[in-house]
Amino acid sequence: MTKDELIATHCLPRKGAADALDAATIDELAKLLPDWRIEGNELRREFRFRDFHQTMGFVNAVAWMANREDHHPDLEVGYNYCRMRWSTHDVGGLSLNDFLCAGKVDALTT
Repeated sequence: MTKDELIATHCLPRKGAADALDAATIDELAKLLPDWRIEGNELRREFRFRDFHQTMGFVNAVAWMANREDHHPDLEVGYNYCRMRWSTHDVGGLSLNDFLCAGKVDALTT
């Protein structure tokens, strides 16, 4: 899969251990998202902005995308930052949806 394919692919419902990604697949997909890091069962990244207005514009764009994909991140938001974590609770770890959405978030910042 390429990064362009990540961005273009829509999320599907992922439930149960069968939809959890194995370590080799996680490693391959992580190569497409070099600004993200894997911590435990989460895909994480911190974004920095000039001010609160820019931060909230970004957060609102992410929220709109996440609602369209029906897959939602955990966010920690402050004046000039947003810390984002993706994981798929229904599979108990990372699923393809986490990487698809992280790729879409990257596309918002370029």
